[in-house]
This record gives sequence, C-alpha cells and structure tokens, in this order.
Amino acid sequence: MRLFILAGEPSGDRLGGALMAGLKELCPEVTFDGIGGPMMMAQGLESRFNMDELSVMGLAEILPKYRALMARINETAQAVVETKPDVLITIDSPDFSLRVARKVKEKSNIRTVHYVAPTVWAWRPGRAEKMARSVDHVLALFPFEPPYMEAAGMACDFVGHPVVAEPIADDAAAAAFRAEHRLADAPLLLALPGSRRGEVTRLAPVFQQVVARLVEAEPSLRVVVPAAAPVAALVKQVTRNWAGNPLVLDPRDHTTEEFTATKRAAFRAADVALAASGTVSLELAAVNTPMVIAYDMNWISRQIIGRMLRVDTVTLVNLVSETRVVPEFIGANCRPGPIAEGVLQVLRAPGAQKDAMALTMERLGQGGEAPGLRAARAVLARL
Repeated sequence: MRLFILAGEPSGDRLGGALMAGLKELCPEVTFDGIGGPMMMAQGLESRFNMDELSVMGLAEILPKYRALMARINETAQAVVETKPDVLITIDSPDFSLRVARKVKEKSNIRTVHYVAPTVWAWRPGRAEKMARSVDHVLALFPFEPPYMEAAGMACDFVGHPVVAEPIADDAAAAAFRAEHRLADAPLLLALPGSRRGEVTRLAPVFQQVVARLVEAEPSLRVVVPAAAPVAALVKQVTRNWAGNPLVLDPRDHTTEEFTATKRAAFRAADVALAASGTVSLELAAVNTPMVIAYDMNWISRQIIGRMLRVDTVTLVNLVSETRVVPEFIGANCRPGPIAEGVLQVLRAPGAQKDAMALTMERLGQGGEAPGLRAARAVLARL
C-alpha cells in the first residue's frame, strides 16, 4: 500500500510520525511519500522539501509568502496525482493541506484523509461544508468533534491525542534536571513562546517584561526556555537580555532523543509555565504542570479572527475539561502586567488546575490504545 502524507509544522510532524508508526505496525508493506519533519522522516519518509517552509500562521503572516506557498501547493498536488497513492493524508496546516486536497480531487478520485478536524466549534463553522468537497475522512483529536464533521458529510473518527501516549518524565528525572543545572529548590518558570518565527517575534517582548516583573516579585525564580528546533537561534537571541539569566534548552546542542528527554524533564521539574496557545498546554497537563496561556497575533489577524470566535477560551485544557481554570491572556489582553499577576497567582496556588488536567488526559484517551495506532486503524478500516 502506498500513502502520500504531508505535514506543515512540528505538531503535525508529531501526529504524522505516530500515525506512520501505527500504519507500519498494522500494514508492514506500506510505503510513504510526501512532506514532513524529523519525526516523520524517522519513520521512513523522504520529505520532498523542508517542512519549515510551511510553518506560517495567521492571515497577515501568510500574505507575504502567498506566491511561494501556492507554488508548493501546486507542486505537491501534481506529485500526488502523478504518483497515484492509495490515499492522501494531510495533517493540520489547513492553508496548505486543504488546498492540496482540493486540487487533487479536481484531477483524480484519490481518497483523501485529513488529520485534525478544523476548529469549526470555535470559529468559521462554514469551513466544514467547504472542506467536505475535497476530504472524504477526518481523524479528530477531540471527542466532541465528530458530529460537526459528520453533519457536513464527511466520515469522522475520534482517535485521541498523541500526547496521552508519549513518555513523560518522572520525579527522579525532574530532580536530576534541577541538579544538573544547579536549580536546587528555586521556583521554576517554564517559558514557551511558540514554535513559529512569527509567534516568537511577537510574544518574546511580552514574555521578557513578564519575566522581569516575576523576578522582581520572586528574586529566587529561575527561568527555563525550551526552544523549538525551527526557532532555536531566534529564541537564544531574544532571550539574551531577559532577567533571571534564563536557561535556554537548544535542540541543536543534542541529539533528538537527548533533547526530547531533557525537555520532558524540564516540563516535569517546572512549578509553573507561561506558554503560547496550542498543543503545548496538553504536554504540560500530561505532567501536571500548572500553566498560564498568553497569545497574540498580527493586528489585522487579531481583528478579523476576534470577530469570528464562537468560544470564550482557546486553551485546550479548558475546552476539553469544560472548565476555565487555566488563565489565558489573548489578543488585546496579552499584556505584561496582567500576565505576570496571573503567573504569580498560579505559582502560589498551583493545585487549582490539577483536576482539570487529569480530566483532560482521560478524555483524550489516556490509558487506552495509542492514538497513532487508533488513527492507523481508522484509515485502514475506511479504505
């Protein structure tokens, strides 16, 4: 069986790697073609071009790269049509993925599967109907999503989120991390300003001011900044003058396995995290690390998307647990003063999020079959 599979950012690469591993377990003769990052390449994919070219987000951020993005869309769709795989699997990155799927459907009857349902429950509900014209089957990360997809005419399976199957560091690993970096028992803040250049560029100045306020209020506070590989150099640059002499974890200094283990230990060791909105909130919930979420976009994107939102929270832990215990500061509210106060409140009362984080993990499939394997079963069952 031949699959064409593509992802456009690190979170999609993680999903793709787990799915590919599941497919190889269930169907050993499967072969892959497409675009992906290190986790998908570790499963045997030879990426047609660097996935980082596709890691853009927000309306204003996409516009300057529109022509290059369209060229890659046309190139990829043509490759799918010419190679005639048994199925095309697109993963998240809808500005790229769904355009590729649409062009493939215009020229062929190749079956299309999209992994990660669009957030029609949050904004732009009409996307589901539009997507149904070119997507046959959706793999959903969250249990409340299938009815939205099925109502639009697509098959949809809830397969769980891969974060529930990923290894987590234990207390011994957290203690070893603290000892290695001479952190002792100091309160530890994890700062996570995102995995895209646009995110880091916008959030780093805000995070810098937040950290300065926190260090002033808690002089013993230590700060750890795990950098995503695509933005590691930028993160080191923008954190150079932060208060508290932050420790930047740079993936370029380690093998993938070493860095992953170090990052997981840091997540476990932290007392509180300040993070950009996204899947990182689930990684924090998996190790029971309380958090504050802060996020902002380009002004134009903020104005347009803000008017379309249909939910009062964008934090995944809040959404899945149906609570609002994780403080979030989004858009115009992404300001240093309120964020710093929110972090201090969580640092002083960390237990308030415990039940919501545990419920989130349970609802996402913790303790069951690995989501990547469930996703693989769902793909094969509907072929």
